[in-house]
Amino acid sequence: MTILIHEQYSEFGVEAEETKVLPIDEEELVLDNGFVVPQINSFGHTFRDYDAESQRQEGVENFYLTNHINQTYDFVKKMREKYGKLDRVEMSIWECCELLNEVVDESDPDLDEPQIEHLLQTAEAIRKDYPTEDWLHLTGLIHDLGKVLLLPSFGELPQWAVVGDTYPVGCAFDESIVHHKHFKENPDYSNPAYNTEYGVYSEGCGLNNVLMSWGHDDYMYLVAKENKTTLPSAALFIIRYHSFYALHRSRAYKHLMNQEDVENLKWLQIFNKYDLYSKSKVRVDVEKVKPYYLSLIEKYFPVKLKW
Repeated sequence: MTILIHEQYSEFGVEAEETKVLPIDEEELVLDNGFVVPQINSFGHTFRDYDAESQRQEGVENFYLTNHINQTYDFVKKMREKYGKLDRVEMSIWECCELLNEVVDESDPDLDEPQIEHLLQTAEAIRKDYPTEDWLHLTGLIHDLGKVLLLPSFGELPQWAVVGDTYPVGCAFDESIVHHKHFKENPDYSNPAYNTEYGVYSEGCGLNNVLMSWGHDDYMYLVAKENKTTLPSAALFIIRYHSFYALHRSRAYKHLMNQEDVENLKWLQIFNKYDLYSKSKVRVDVEKVKPYYLSLIEKYFPVKLKW
């Protein structure tokens, strides 16, 4: 198996200028050297159980009702144009991590801790099992930084436009998407231009040519890409699609993938275990691990980024 590293990443049909191929020990990818998958979340329910009678269940369903009605093809295009300018603020990756202390994701039935806790839990769990893949450790730390969109300095977007499962727009909404029934009120649901299997896309077009529902995933992908991170393409794939559960859980939309997507999906499926199951009440000593992550940020990112 190989991992692709691009000097410049493709976006909507623009090809990378240089691609480097690095070998991966395939056995390393399937071994869990230390991380133990828990059976229940911090609320006492199985993970991603959207029907469990937890204290957050009603709020989660209401969230998806609003999300599924409003995430249209036209809405996503407008948000990408607006936030793709990256003209809000300049700050470092670590400064952004610290901004997330007040953010709680209302779409998540498994977590009610500040996001900084989840970021470090994810990164440290990956670091334990894959000690030599430092790019993957950093990806664990930064994958949710786009949730700063919830904060006033970033427009204070509503939760439905920032968090939750993501899915393609511009083609039919797959039935595997959580709370699929609510899509019936989305204008695109009955629009013949957007409600077929392929919609505005074609077979094997590549996910980089597919518009995803707008949220923190796509925003952080744009931030990393436009600030010329040297992270490998697998990292950008993880950042952009880590909430795309219809793909990496239900195998939906595979007809839109190209070969690079297929390779990167293997890394995303590894990452997803840590993203989902590392959510716990166990605290991470931030000051103890901070120097390590600062060194990775310096390696893969400029000092200040445009957001």
